[in-house]
Amino acid sequence: MRLKLGMVGGGEGAFIGAVHRLAARMDDEFELVAGAFSSDRQNCLRTGALLHLQPDRCYADFTQMALAEAAREDGIDVVAIVTPNHLHAPVASAFLNAGIDVICDKPLCTSYAEALQLAQTVHQSGRQLILTHNYSAYPLVREARSRILAGELGEIRFVEVEYLQQWLAKPLELTDNKQAGWRAQPEKAGSGCIGDVGTHAWQLAEFVSGMLPEAISAELTSF
Repeated sequence: MRLKLGMVGGGEGAFIGAVHRLAARMDDEFELVAGAFSSDRQNCLRTGALLHLQPDRCYADFTQMALAEAAREDGIDVVAIVTPNHLHAPVASAFLNAGIDVICDKPLCTSYAEALQLAQTVHQSGRQLILTHNYSAYPLVREARSRILAGELGEIRFVEVEYLQQWLAKPLELTDNKQAGWRAQPEKAGSGCIGDVGTHAWQLAEFVSGMLPEAISAELTSF
């Protein structure tokens, strides 16, 4: 039996929501049944219609969705959060407090204080909070991890990670590019590119090595 999946974010003009929906279909372990795809009601309804959802399962407000789905006998089992960064923790908290498990895109939070509060919410709710880091599923990464944990490289003392990205090398935030627009706003992007892509570097270093770093030296360069 498939898990009943809800989604917050991922409406018209979004990117990562469609990727999550595709992955859910490929896994064949989920059935998308509800969503708050956009704060714009019409955008939400149009997105829901394209995904063959019932209009009453398409919500313009994530808080309303959490309460409504928790009250339904056929309500969602888990919600996927694919919003801009600043909404990750508030949305996760709303669903956890409603008794619904959460799958959240990275970064989980935009501040340390927010992370501590969310950790407390998870503990009090007794629900599951899963943070997605897609690169750890790649066969190449799994092979590297297995070799390192088998001791083939000997003692690991230093790990260097580079994340090169061409996107946003040009000021796309000055165009109508929705994805670039919120990432150029500190109040929405939060930790900026360090949290947006630097989190991948951190997670890969930890996952592949099986270790927690004792010290970090980070450098951000644009050209």
